[in-house]
Amino acid sequence: MKERRRTLTGRVLSDKMEKTVVVSVERTFAHPLYHKVVKTSKRYKAHDAESACHVGDLVIIREARPLSREKRWIVETIVERAER
Repeated sequence: MKERRRTLTGRVLSDKMEKTVVVSVERTFAHPLYHKVVKTSKRYKAHDAESACHVGDLVIIREARPLSREKRWIVETIVERAER
């Protein structure tokens, strides 16, 4: 059976909370009227059970059931570590 949960790739902006990171995901799209390429970003709170992520890391997050009031994503893998 095919996995129906979405995955997104983004950078960790904050790791100050316990077992939670804030991930910024950027996306580009063509404006419907002016046809200019627009870049927007959205912030997601993701569950990081081992607290392995740090600010600047590139991570893949996966959609999950609601874990708290604002947390609906889980950190799946760390693609690239940030320089320390």
